[in-house]
Amino acid sequence: MDISVVIPLLNEEESLHELHDWIAKVMQSNRFLYELIFIDDGSTDTSWSVIEELSTKNKSIKGIRFQKNYGKSQALDAGFGLAQGRVVITMDADLQDSPDEIPELYRLITENNFDLISGWKRKRYDNVVTKNIPSKLFNWAARKTSGLKLHDFNCGLKAYKNEVVKAVKVSGEMHRYIPVLAKNEGFNRIDEKIVQHQARKYGVTKFGMDRFVNGFLDLITISFLSKFGKRPMHFFGLWGTLMFIFGFLSAFYIGAMKIYHLSSGIKTILVTSNPWFYIALTSMILGTLLFLAGFLGELIIKSNPQQKHYKIREQLNF
Repeated sequence: MDISVVIPLLNEEESLHELHDWIAKVMQSNRFLYELIFIDDGSTDTSWSVIEELSTKNKSIKGIRFQKNYGKSQALDAGFGLAQGRVVITMDADLQDSPDEIPELYRLITENNFDLISGWKRKRYDNVVTKNIPSKLFNWAARKTSGLKLHDFNCGLKAYKNEVVKAVKVSGEMHRYIPVLAKNEGFNRIDEKIVQHQARKYGVTKFGMDRFVNGFLDLITISFLSKFGKRPMHFFGLWGTLMFIFGFLSAFYIGAMKIYHLSSGIKTILVTSNPWFYIALTSMILGTLLFLAGFLGELIIKSNPQQKHYKIREQLNF
């Protein structure tokens, strides 16, 4: 199979027929052997019925229906796990991504041997204040943190080698950082392609302003995980040890000075009246807790298998 197109969706009943016809036309004109995987992320409209209807006309259509809304990352993870194509292409279901980009994305992966190509919507048709400006700030922070020189980390239109999507585990809201996840797994041939962005034709966006707050929080998380996710003791243990040593030396100094003053007949205050005593005590307690956090993190990593954080209600044509 040449291409797997993975499309997560939530309440996109109006756009599915048009999107399917557009993708099918591109695939047929290029003679691609393909599968089209729709992941219904808990839609409350008739999206799943539309997918079932389309599947009767086109056997290349496959469907995954979640028990409830789990999020885009979980939908992509489910699609990635079942994708069979040599190249896996993701896009949104709202018709803002153009299927006409598929042949060139496929060529870049197969002929230029890239591991991942990320779309770059250089000209956007979104609200400048609520989407464009926050997106620019978010992408700037992501570039500085990850070291990847991509302009649009969150573009839904991306192309991957099949082995890339099998290697990355997308959970929480990490779909924004799939290029970073791929880089962390050793896939370094990552580039971008300018793609066409289209104004939303049907419905409304499913993402609010909170996605930018969540995005920056996830950026901090993935930056930490990329460095210490497999070795938490190196972070927590280091800082725990340093804080404990600082507290212990401070307590030792306070005790030594108390003994010296008493032996020399110098008037001195109670140890518990010295504010440094409480700073030393707090440092030793925090140092111990951080060290234990690192130790428990190591145990969790070694004992906790990868778990799916979603429940599939129904599958179609798998």
